[in-house]
Amino acid sequence: MNAVLSTDDLVRLVRRVFVPTAADRGLAVLVDLPDARLADNPEWAARRAMAADWVRRLGAAAGATGVPRTTLAWYRNAGGNNADLPAHCHPGDGARTYGNADELPAGNTISFEELFAGHSILLAPTELSATAPLKVAARSHPLRAATMPGFLPSMIPALQIDYAEVNRRVDLLKALLDPATAATIVTRVRDRTHTLRLDLRHREAHASGGLFPRNGVAGNLPSGETYIVPYEGELPGDPSGSRGELPVQFDDEVVVYRIEGNKAVTVLSEGPHGAAEAARIVAEPAYANLAELGLGVLGDFGLEPVGSILLDEKLGLHVAFGRSDHFGGAVGPADFSGPDAVVHLDRVYIPQVQPAVAVASVTLEGPDGAREIMREGAWTGVF
Repeated sequence: MNAVLSTDDLVRLVRRVFVPTAADRGLAVLVDLPDARLADNPEWAARRAMAADWVRRLGAAAGATGVPRTTLAWYRNAGGNNADLPAHCHPGDGARTYGNADELPAGNTISFEELFAGHSILLAPTELSATAPLKVAARSHPLRAATMPGFLPSMIPALQIDYAEVNRRVDLLKALLDPATAATIVTRVRDRTHTLRLDLRHREAHASGGLFPRNGVAGNLPSGETYIVPYEGELPGDPSGSRGELPVQFDDEVVVYRIEGNKAVTVLSEGPHGAAEAARIVAEPAYANLAELGLGVLGDFGLEPVGSILLDEKLGLHVAFGRSDHFGGAVGPADFSGPDAVVHLDRVYIPQVQPAVAVASVTLEGPDGAREIMREGAWTGVF
């Protein structure tokens, strides 16, 4: 598997992921820019250069992709992962690049509404995740989007695996999650066991296999996960039953959250990271929401973590805090203290990412009883 995408690779990627038809109006590549709030970094700069190169080559290969035009849409970063996009973007063809949002010309702007009207296929290799706002946009615009927040060249092998098999696996997990009423996650930190029970009532699972052939959907690329939002207790008189303990490793410290009503209500452990997290869940209650139970399948395809959540979360079990409305939950931007505070933050439970936290088991409960789907971090006969 190569670590570089040739023009032929790019064409095959667009055709495989999006299956373009004569109805597709255009392809837009979205790129966010640093500003005074969020400084640039070498990986971000390289990603912008990569996006401009993709646009130039895909534009020249329009006849092969079947998409009549390709546009590079520059915009000021949204301030936080999964925060709402700004009102406007700056369209280009990749010939000119920018290093900071303040370099964008005052003219030549279009609204994102206009961009969506003229482009039914979107790729978003951004620094900050645009998954949530593009999922929302896909509900009301005839478009489909593959979001690639934090994409790195080291992830290119994940674009070249057997996605027919990936899709088979995520569909099997969805078939197990959809009827489930609860999930119990048992983790182990040294000699202590922690149990978290997630309420899965009133929810439908989503299978994300990295293919977006129809409008109305947006999701990550590379992908390979099935996910569901735990019930957050938004129905009158029906509180969430999610409760228990969830450990998360920060550097060498393991922070243990106590969960009640699907929210982290306190921190049980001691240490500087624990103190910071305890303050954060008080100051920003929406962050304390358990927003996702994710089951990634790519760990069985020989892929390793690269230090970016885009790929790493797809390697195994993950649990997210914060925003959930883009996945069908009840917590959205209005629940946070401001746009810059909006976050959907995944915690990934694989040894390379959290070596001090072992996944002892994951068990689903439903009308037909209980079924263990993971033991000691490995799938148990699911596939």
